Amino acid sequence: MYEDFHVADRWSGEDLHCTWKGTIVAIATRHADAVDVRFEVNGRPMWIALPSAAWMEQKKRAGKVITDQLTAQIAGRYLKQIVEEGYDARREIYTMTVDDVLSHLDAVVAEAMELGRLPMVPVTG
Repeated sequence: MYEDFHVADRWSGEDLHCTWKGTIVAIATRHADAVDVRFEVNGRPMWIALPSAAWMEQKKRAGKVITDQLTAQIAGRYLKQIVEEGYDARREIYTMTVDDVLSHLDAVVAEAMELGRLPMVPVTG
């Protein structure tokens, strides 16, 4: 679904190929209470930061955790949305809110149910 997709830039119409590259805990890298998901957008790095508080909220509201696989899908869906809305291509990092994470999580799960499964994120090396 959102680990490898194409989307048209709102302003230029350019076809952007977005590919998930990895997920890291931002506490270690930039001292932020977040999880950073890295994509390449036509070969350029783009990071989507998801606040760690979203994991606690999801556990409270549904009793289930956000998996690594879901994290990549949530961030990818958000990336697709911001590109379609006219994102600033010069920025390398976008930060989601807890509400953003939970609403994109719900949408990803609904889409996965329609497909019958959640796509696997590729192993990178």
